[in-house]
Amino acid sequence: MRIWGADGALQIDENSFTIRVVLSTLVTFTGGKSNQDFSVPGVGPGNGAAIVVPIGAYTDQQMQFETELIDNVARVYNHTRGYAASTIAFGTMRLIVMRFS
Repeated sequence: MRIWGADGALQIDENSFTIRVVLSTLVTFTGGKSNQDFSVPGVGPGNGAAIVVPIGAYTDQQMQFETELIDNVARVYNHTRGYAASTIAFGTMRLIVMRFS
């Protein structure tokens, strides 16, 4: 991808910025508040991003999983961390971790 500024000068190109998928895996929760950790060497909050994508139809009882990146680990929660009364999510979603530079 290439992006040019308003002045027509090249701002970003394939040699100055890349995003690579470094982990793609299914995450399943069946009940109870918990989290799962996935090893992603070389990735952290300063150079990566983690998302979860539903792989099937939602029911009215399902909620989105929450992600967190810490150094070398992608953590997925089945509840809203920091909110004691949060609903517990269940089911399976795809975790995608990306590294950018």
